[in-house]
Amino acid sequence: MDGEPQSDDRDFPGKIAPDLESLERRVRALRRAGRRIVFTNGGFDIIHVGHVRSLEGARALGDHLIVGINGDASVRASKGPGRPIFPAAERAEVLAALTCVDSVIIFGEATADRLLERLRPDIHAKGPDYGGSPPEIATVRAYGGRVATVGDPKGHSTSDVIERIRSGREAPAAAGEKDGRQ
Repeated sequence: MDGEPQSDDRDFPGKIAPDLESLERRVRALRRAGRRIVFTNGGFDIIHVGHVRSLEGARALGDHLIVGINGDASVRASKGPGRPIFPAAERAEVLAALTCVDSVIIFGEATADRLLERLRPDIHAKGPDYGGSPPEIATVRAYGGRVATVGDPKGHSTSDVIERIRSGREAPAAAGEKDGRQ
C-alpha cells in the first residue's frame, strides 16, 4: 500500500480484511486522505484473463480497489454443485497477490449490497455481462455512488474454463496466433 494512509494498518496489515469493520476503518482513512474508492465483486473461482482485465479496468477508475469475494456457499448456490473449485480463503489470497487489487473481503450474501451500503465506494465496477445494471445498482444509486462497466466483452468465463478442462478441449488460439506461435 505504498503512498496510502498507514494509520489503520494495525487493523489488518495486508490486503485481506478479516472483517467488515476493519475494512470500514481503512476506507475512512482513505477518504480522509482524499482517495477515490472503487469496489468490485464476484466469485473469482479460477482467475482468467477476463478477471484480470476487469480488475485492472476497475483499479484505473480510482485510487484504491476493494474486491468483494463471494463466499463458498454463495458460489455454490449460484453456480451449482462442485463449485467453487477453490475455497474463498485461497481465492482471496490469489486476488490479494495482484498489484491492481488493494483490499479484499469475503462475504456470504448473494449480492454485495450490504458491503456497498457500509463502505459506500465512489464507484461500483462490474463486467459488461451486467449491461450496466448489476444487481446492486439501486443500493449504489441510493447513496450517490456511480456504476461503471469494466473489462472486455464476456468472452471468458470460469464455467467455460472448467468445461474445457473436463472435456480436454484445447484453448482457442488468441487473435494473431497460428498453432500457438505469434
